[in-house]
Amino acid sequence: MASLARLQRGFLQKARSIVSNRVRSTVATKCETPVQDLSACKPEKQWISYGFEYESEIGDRLALHCTMFASVTLCLVVGGYVFMYAPDYALRDWAQREAYLEIKRREEANLPLIDKELINPKKIRLPSEEEIGNMEIII
Repeated sequence: MASLARLQRGFLQKARSIVSNRVRSTVATKCETPVQDLSACKPEKQWISYGFEYESEIGDRLALHCTMFASVTLCLVVGGYVFMYAPDYALRDWAQREAYLEIKRREEANLPLIDKELINPKKIRLPSEEEIGNMEIII
């Protein structure tokens, strides 16, 4: 129990030190002439880099905007357009069109959609009763 209280105290002290460090931070101001009234001096805006360039704020933002434009517009939009309108290399559309044409042809000729003699029965060799013997036949 005492160790738990010690851990909690240690955690609270660390949390307090983080907060207290933040409170003590200073902000640089840009005033060219000494002024009595401090409200006339505006604090300088702190710049946080996006990670593209660490020296120049303008270069960093330009790199960010160029990267986002390329990734979103070029990759997602143009890539999606190319993917949707690319030719059908697997020929699925062609096969489906041919199937519909064959169904239409068979219906107009009053033929069944699937012929029961699709394969010539003379070419099929079935085993005799003796060859089958006691083998289980699953249909």
